[in-house]
Amino acid sequence: MEQHADATTEGAFDPEAWEAGYDPDEWVDVEGDAPARGGHDGEASGPLPVLAVVGRPNVGKSTLVNRIIGRREAVVEDTPGVTRDRVYYEATWNGRRFTVVDTGGWERDVVGIDLSVAVQAEYAIESADAVMFVVDAIVGPTDSDEAVVRVLRKAGKPVVLAANKVDNMAQEADAAALWSLGLGQPWPVSAVHGRGSGDLLDAALAILPEAPAQRFGVTEGGPRRVALLGRPNVGKSSMLNKVAGETRVVVDKIAGTTRDPVDELIQLGGKTWKFIDTAGIRRRVHLTQGADFYASLRTTAALEKAEVGVILIDASERLTEQDTRIISLAVEAGRAIVIAYNKWDLMDEERRYYLEREIEQDLVQVTWAPRVNVSALTGRHMEKLVPAIETALASWEKRIPTGQLNAFLGTLVASHPHPIRGGKQPRILFGTQAGTKPPRFVLFTSGFLEAGYRRFIERRLREEFGFPGTPIEIRMKVREKRGRKTGR
Repeated sequence: MEQHADATTEGAFDPEAWEAGYDPDEWVDVEGDAPARGGHDGEASGPLPVLAVVGRPNVGKSTLVNRIIGRREAVVEDTPGVTRDRVYYEATWNGRRFTVVDTGGWERDVVGIDLSVAVQAEYAIESADAVMFVVDAIVGPTDSDEAVVRVLRKAGKPVVLAANKVDNMAQEADAAALWSLGLGQPWPVSAVHGRGSGDLLDAALAILPEAPAQRFGVTEGGPRRVALLGRPNVGKSSMLNKVAGETRVVVDKIAGTTRDPVDELIQLGGKTWKFIDTAGIRRRVHLTQGADFYASLRTTAALEKAEVGVILIDASERLTEQDTRIISLAVEAGRAIVIAYNKWDLMDEERRYYLEREIEQDLVQVTWAPRVNVSALTGRHMEKLVPAIETALASWEKRIPTGQLNAFLGTLVASHPHPIRGGKQPRILFGTQAGTKPPRFVLFTSGFLEAGYRRFIERRLREEFGFPGTPIEIRMKVREKRGRKTGR
């Protein structure tokens, strides 16, 4: 005979229920099962040949890169200067794999941020195996194009000349004028419509070295993926340059310098990490336009691909609603989290006092996240970053044995049972850890557990088992009464 739930019996934990198993038809998933997040895929074997796409601003380099890789990855806008950093993408053509590098527009006699962009483009040329030089066939060769040619000749790299914006047969005569650049045959192409892109890629592959043999399947032990997140001008690019030990990305006082997520393999703490510099997340993404809007979308996608998010906060300024919203985005994405208070070199004693008060007031939802105080400008305490990341990742992948978990739940329920509501007291029959990345727990119960009680369980889980640096998901499966009539 089934025992009816009442206030005298429902408060007890049933340790035998989880050993006996359960009938899935008796249970209702209250909040839905969460799909497995994260995952850690290995990297492709061996370095791929590199093709750098260069040219002056607004000739269609990023559009052509998107055409080559077969998806809209690079940020594109009909204004010059959208791309600023060198961004690497893997591409495949006719069964051959290679890396294509999108670069910012190269111009001569520039200063400030435009000079930094040009330097990044020149570095891409030096580190590439071959170069695709993109010229606007409609405009024809310009003085800036002639200057790029001199840079290419000095570098001594093989070059394929792309005559872009040739949308029809009538415009192919315009492409013929580019023979004057002295780089050989100009290949007419329309990056927007794809016209001529196949012939252009055939010519590019002809000057690229062969790629290493591809290994199929998942390779364990590849670089861990770390996304640098934060609002604009908080110091994400400066941090990437500091850990990379070189000027890998453009840094400027102008907020929103970074548009495309930039990946970089970095050796830190005896390990290889893949750091991803992202565009700053603005206060209201839906109100942004053009390149800033698409940059925000790319940042969200980079967070989904990462395993841990290092969230930078400007310690010299008051915490903003924007900071807490970015933290919430990382928590909702199920990523491991490290909070880095940057610009610590600008702090004084008074600011430190107020910062602690702001943390207590505004960051109560992530008291479990490791905190590091750093300065990306001076390198202060940067050595603390890797241990914090490793701690967060270890928690993100942590699994609690079922027996140990249920022993903990039994003690917890005995000392702090769920409050009685309407004469009923729901009990936890047993629990199990359904997955990791982040840790996800499922509690099989005889009734609905209130949100406050679930938060209490999470807090005690952290006190008992740790889990620093990772969100925890707790879901319920409620047992339905046998013979219960619908509609009552």
